[in-house]
Amino acid sequence: MSGTSEGPTPAADLDRSAVTDSDHTTYHRVFAAAPLAMAVVDRAGLVAGANAAFGELLGTDPDTLTGRVAADLVDLASDARSWHAYREVLRGRQARLRCTRRLKHPEGHSVWVQVTVAPLGGEPGVLLSVADIGARRELQARLRHLQMHDPVTRLPNRTLFFERLSAALEAEAYEQSGTGRIGLCYLDLDGFKAVNDTLGHRVGDRLLAAVAERLTRVADEAGYARAVTPLVARLGGDEFALLVEDSTGTEQLADLAESALKALEEPFDLAGQRLSLTASIGVVERHAAGTTATGLMQAADTTLYWAKADGKARWTLFDPERNAHRMTRQALSSTLRPAIERGEFALEYQPLVGMEDGRLSGVEALIRWNHPQFGTLTPNRFIGLAEEDGSIVQLGRWALATACRQARRWQLDHPAEPPIFVSVNVAVRQVWDSDLVADVAAILAESGLAPHLLQLELTESAVMGSAGRPLQALQALSDMGVRIAIDDFGTGYSNLAYLSRLPVSTLKLDGSFVRGFQYEADQDPAIAPNPADEVIVEAMIQLAHRLGITVTAECVETSAQATRLRRIGCDTGQGWLYSRPVPPDRISELLDTQAYAAGKP
Repeated sequence: MSGTSEGPTPAADLDRSAVTDSDHTTYHRVFAAAPLAMAVVDRAGLVAGANAAFGELLGTDPDTLTGRVAADLVDLASDARSWHAYREVLRGRQARLRCTRRLKHPEGHSVWVQVTVAPLGGEPGVLLSVADIGARRELQARLRHLQMHDPVTRLPNRTLFFERLSAALEAEAYEQSGTGRIGLCYLDLDGFKAVNDTLGHRVGDRLLAAVAERLTRVADEAGYARAVTPLVARLGGDEFALLVEDSTGTEQLADLAESALKALEEPFDLAGQRLSLTASIGVVERHAAGTTATGLMQAADTTLYWAKADGKARWTLFDPERNAHRMTRQALSSTLRPAIERGEFALEYQPLVGMEDGRLSGVEALIRWNHPQFGTLTPNRFIGLAEEDGSIVQLGRWALATACRQARRWQLDHPAEPPIFVSVNVAVRQVWDSDLVADVAAILAESGLAPHLLQLELTESAVMGSAGRPLQALQALSDMGVRIAIDDFGTGYSNLAYLSRLPVSTLKLDGSFVRGFQYEADQDPAIAPNPADEVIVEAMIQLAHRLGITVTAECVETSAQATRLRRIGCDTGQGWLYSRPVPPDRISELLDTQAYAAGKP
């Protein structure tokens, strides 16, 4: 008979079975007595068994938990990510889940726990463990409070302020509700350093704490009957900020800034010291959309600077146009020197025309900056910056050399015409910070231009009262044969008698005098110019001629102006009546036209 027969169980199998039963008993005892709250959960997500610690944590008998849905006990379905991960662990597709939950105890208090779900390892189901982390979270909260608050004023510090600001600027913070706007008052105490220096840092700290109390009171009053109270923070030193989320407009921020200033006006009594101080505040209010924390703080910092510059003890509202001008100024200042080296500058020339014969006798060289970002810039946009940072010396030397070479080129290209002179503007700093006389001599020698065909223009304020080195330089240049002209004459504190002691060859009348000549003779007398204008100009011209000085009128725009100026003896005219500033080739065309009109080949 074939087949198999069942014999006695081998001894090894009996031993293994005994060990397994013993292990299960040991594991069960450990599981039941463990201080960590644990529960075994089957593949269906139901509690197969829970230990005493688990029941104690939830405030119930652990035996009553058997058969309950485990996810409901520890709130695992409250967010989609944790719920998906939990189900993946149950199915054996994910190794572990760990998350933090806030559970409600039957006695009414909340318990913060860390929930861990992991496979049992070879056994069906998973092990759910729950650790009470309330004490740890409380310690973390205390440490965070210390980390996020200023120890002197107990206000939120810079770190917490930027955290709140960044959160307020997130789209979900303002898209669902609120005004969608944000405001900031950036405050700095005026003269606080003097308090520290004279009374010591202890008194300084007490003053900062007192300021914080007053600003907090202002914020609380401003937040009354509003959804959000402004956040008051100390950003460092004597700088404070009041952040207004869901602001209603600039009026709200202006009222808040005004209230802060008034609150700080009252003297402070600090340990027998009676102190008075003021503050300056920069105010910014705008749409939250498109605003960054960095951009808002930069605007606030700029506006605070304006408040300081405007006289302190005030608040100033951010002005986009004023800021754009400042930003442009900074951008131009930082790129001036490299622009000279890159060849971004060019010269245009405006004709100087003889009043009697209408012939082109000279040109004024006018510098232009072909900026890659801002386009063509006229001198009023950058000359002041160049004088401030000293680059005017390098720029002025380039302009002088370029103009002299161009004047010499016109002379060579038009040998039959009387050579025209070129007039170049010179800043006072060029006289002080460089050897202008040596520069001019070298440039004239290099270009081959005769000295009398170069005219240097200096402003009236620069020339009048000159002494020492500037006067010596002007005299040396005049002795060399170079013409010296006073630009914008009549706009400063003119001392006509002083002209006799200066090596000046030309006065250029400021355009404000010439504009008084703009009306025609047959116009309505009610709008006719004051006759005194013409009398004054005529007297200036006569005095200049007595001193051997020629006169050029600037800003000549009409033929009527030219006629009157010619009648009272003005020598040369410059303005749009004759030509706007033009490139060098246009001057060449004018010289060709002039030669043709004179019957020269």
